[in-house]
Amino acid sequence: NTLVMTAAIDDRYGIGKVASRIGIETDAQVFNNQDNLIELIQAVHQQTPLSCVLVDESQFLTKEQVRQLTYVVDNIDIPVLCYGLRTDFQGELFTGSHYLLAWADKLVELKTICHCGRKANMVVRLDGDGKVMREGEQVAIGGNESYESVCRKHFREFIWD
Repeated sequence: NTLVMTAAIDDRYGIGKVASRIGIETDAQVFNNQDNLIELIQAVHQQTPLSCVLVDESQFLTKEQVRQLTYVVDNIDIPVLCYGLRTDFQGELFTGSHYLLAWADKLVELKTICHCGRKANMVVRLDGDGKVMREGEQVAIGGNESYESVCRKHFREFIWD
């Protein structure tokens, strides 16, 4: 029995939905920055014992929420898997990613490929005309129409040079 959670800010597929690019989707418990994840998870766990918690869009977690998830793992003994971006379109860590990188028991990087064939470890944001943006708010929800995965070399050419 897995509890799937996702950030309220990302409603691209509907509120409380997680969807993959290949079309698989499921319902999810929505969280926002003010939610206490220990309380949310314990409430569900008391109704039906949980085998696992999966947090999608984990880059949007707060520092305190990442700490709460470590409590769930260490004290309630429920494994927590987090899936999200490491950096934003300017190469800066998201808060949730920062603390997940620091406190996670295990890190698994899912590999994507840049248009040049190299490993894509960065992302650029695209405007409505498909041009790379260098400035803007850190958070802008979007999919393949708004973001492109690129290698560091191409990121440098687009953003830093």
